Amino acid sequence: MTGAPDGAPYVTALERQVEALFALAADALPPDAEQVVNDLLSALETGAVRAARRDVDGVWRAVPWVKRGILLGFRVGRMVEMGAGDSPFRFFDKHTYPTRALTLADQVRVVPGGSTIRRGAYLAAGVVCMPPMYVNVGSWVGAGTMIDSHALVGSCAQVGARVHLSAAAQVGGVLEPVNASPVIIEDDVTVGGNCGVYEGTVVRAGAVLAAGVVLTRGTPVFDLVRETVIRGSADAPLEIPAGAVVVPGARAVKGGFAASEGLSLQTPVIVKYRDERTDLATALEAWLR
Repeated sequence: MTGAPDGAPYVTALERQVEALFALAADALPPDAEQVVNDLLSALETGAVRAARRDVDGVWRAVPWVKRGILLGFRVGRMVEMGAGDSPFRFFDKHTYPTRALTLADQVRVVPGGSTIRRGAYLAAGVVCMPPMYVNVGSWVGAGTMIDSHALVGSCAQVGARVHLSAAAQVGGVLEPVNASPVIIEDDVTVGGNCGVYEGTVVRAGAVLAAGVVLTRGTPVFDLVRETVIRGSADAPLEIPAGAVVVPGARAVKGGFAASEGLSLQTPVIVKYRDERTDLATALEAWLR
């Protein structure tokens, strides 16, 4: 899950165009601004550029100019009706962000039933989309990943290869502020049903999130194996270690009233690290492809 090379001449030229246009007021944008937005969205769809990158130190960082370009697209866009005519669905949105056009050559399975992939999202060959699901602008989804029913991949979220986003899993988007940490799901992660991963959380390769786990920057995660507490901060995202198996847990609320009522707060807990038994439990999904 590495980003596109920032030194590529095409990327550098596009970045300069986006930055120059973003600095202008909406009523001062030239006619070619829409073409620049279209070029950026096309580059995102092919994977030539990404909204986040993993640097050599292993840290994921947002690519601010790409986010500015996406925001520019909303400023340039005008409200239109989409899906008119014989379509059973009607939408009302900025004309710069229609649904993405896929062809058979993309080798992305979109099962019938009401799923939507927005313009400016990258889906690698072998991705499976089960209805209804949604992938937002700026997202990147790696090869062989399954996006199950009612799952969301939010704006600029980065999802690796061979990931399973189970039914109703929510991968939050981070579009503003433009330098905010991205939401990252690395390769070979299993995200259980009704999970939520938000606010720039990074889930490292091979981790397993059991059904119902909710992760945010402010969520403490208790690692029972290593006997530590994992926390995010204002300057760093919450990071789930590679291979960690995370389940929903609870911790007691201190204080007289809370203690007397036996109240507790939801807390994710790492109960083990992935092993052969865990791999066997998650291998069944391969047969569904």
